[in-house]
Formats: sequence, structure tokens, C-alpha cells
Amino acid sequence: QVRLVESGGGLVQAGGSLRLSCVVSGGIFSTNAMHWYRQAPGKQRELVATITTPDYTNYADSVKGRFTISRDNAKNTVYLQMNSLKPEDTAVYYCHGSWGLSTYWGQGTQVTVSS
Repeated sequence: QVRLVESGGGLVQAGGSLRLSCVVSGGIFSTNAMHWYRQAPGKQRELVATITTPDYTNYADSVKGRFTISRDNAKNTVYLQMNSLKPEDTAVYYCHGSWGLSTYWGQGTQVTVSS
């Protein structure tokens, strides 16, 4: 059974930084594309960043230049470094990946940015 566990969320002031981590177990990590999504209250879940293999990355326009997705295959971990945070970045952030025909989500980690 594939399991994704996020950590690193919290409360931060606008302009601050946070680094989210997602540890993957139960599936082959090094050859899998990984994604970070977020969902703000009353809004749909949106794709924030993607990293494939080799390390091609893609970002939502709203986070380009501020967020960086990376991976450490030795640790089965994908990261999301978030800098210059804005109140509109407040959301629950989810790690996501697909193995075979199944998709998997972490439990989410809350990020709150105060103005």
C-alpha cells in the first residue's frame, strides 16, 4: 500500500518561508512524477507544482518564482520550498502521486499566512 505523509506546514507572516516535505512509502519513488496541490476554503483543489524524472519541474503561474519543488530519491521525499508567502497562499497542501492505475494523496498539511 502506497502511503504519502506530508509535514512542514504552519503559521507564518506574509513574506516568510516554509518548506513542506512529503515522504512516500510502499511504492517506487525514483521513477514517479510527484505533485503538490492546495485547497483553500471554499475553493477547488489546484495543482501548485510538479516534478518528473529526470527533474523537469512545472509551476502554477501564481507561485512561479516563489515556490520550488525538489526531490531526494534516496529519502523517498519530495519537497516544496515556499518563499515570499502571501495571505492568498493560505490553504491545505497535499502531496499526490500515481502508481499503476491508482492515485494517492497525503493527509494534507495546513499553511496559514497572516497579513
